Amino acid sequence: MAAEVTGVNPQMLRVYEQKGLLKPYRTEGGTRRYSDQELDRIGEIATLLAIGLNLAGVEEVLRLRAENHRLQREVDRLRGRAPETSSDRRSGRASRVDPRG
Repeated sequence: MAAEVTGVNPQMLRVYEQKGLLKPYRTEGGTRRYSDQELDRIGEIATLLAIGLNLAGVEEVLRLRAENHRLQREVDRLRGRAPETSSDRRSGRASRVDPRG
């Protein structure tokens, strides 16, 4: 079913899984079940391959994207917890974290 939806043949889907690019849910019988996120990821992989990356390059791009998302969540978390200074409390302004450090 995933092969039909994405246009990627089943053998390539197995290769993507072997490389760790996909982690489909497995039923008790061993059938692969792909979530909407996995189907989107298959599309990302196909796009990256189409522009000339090999699987190692695709793996690196996906790793860097995941790291970027993790770092952005951390920045957002830190911004939300930045302590107010006394002058901020007097003026009613919220303090801000300078992303440059």
